[in-house]
Amino acid sequence: MYDLMIRGHFDAAHALHDYPGECRNLHGHTWDVEVVVRGSVLDTIGIVYDFKTLKDDLDSVLEPLDHGYLNDVPPFDSENPTAENLSRYIYDTLATRVGSAVSVVEVSVWESPVARITYRGAE
Repeated sequence: MYDLMIRGHFDAAHALHDYPGECRNLHGHTWDVEVVVRGSVLDTIGIVYDFKTLKDDLDSVLEPLDHGYLNDVPPFDSENPTAENLSRYIYDTLATRVGSAVSVVEVSVWESPVARITYRGAE
């Protein structure tokens, strides 16, 4: 098995519904995202999945979120835009994009240099 990891980021604001603290107010983050995909079959030149392709895949998932107000961006216009929900959304959307070539293992979303959530999908 081969595990590939890439990083991306986006800037966006959000406000957490029903949160009992300051995060219920409008605020923003530079969200760092780490993605791990796994595969076992190498192509004819010995690559399991091209890093550039994976980066492009992730960029296409993050682009609708970048420099926006997450509370207005589907699905977060009806779902609380928590880091937990963001990590699951990115995981699910990326899994659809990469198809069967590799499987998404996990998506980690950092909302600050010291705060990270990781979604690994259903076991």
